Amino acid sequence: MEEEFNRYHIRLQGRVQGVGFRVFVHRNAKALGLTGWVRNVGYDQVETVAEGNIDVLMKFEEILKIGPPSSQVNEISTYKESASGEFKRFSIRYF
Repeated sequence: MEEEFNRYHIRLQGRVQGVGFRVFVHRNAKALGLTGWVRNVGYDQVETVAEGNIDVLMKFEEILKIGPPSSQVNEISTYKESASGEFKRFSIRYF
């Protein structure tokens, strides 16, 4: 049986900058075998795109809701999209 491959585009808002949130996202995505990227957006937002098995993406989303110890996620928006397979790994974007 073929695995269901999907993409989650997630935006998180709250105390998510200056607290190691991107590194937290990167470390967890890699540990779960996801591909994609994470970056800071604006003053209090982080955005990530991740591709992988739907069950793993759901687990990833739950992990992000909690965040690292010094963070506080006030809002999370998850958009389910069609996977493109364009990513070879998970990376941190600095722009």
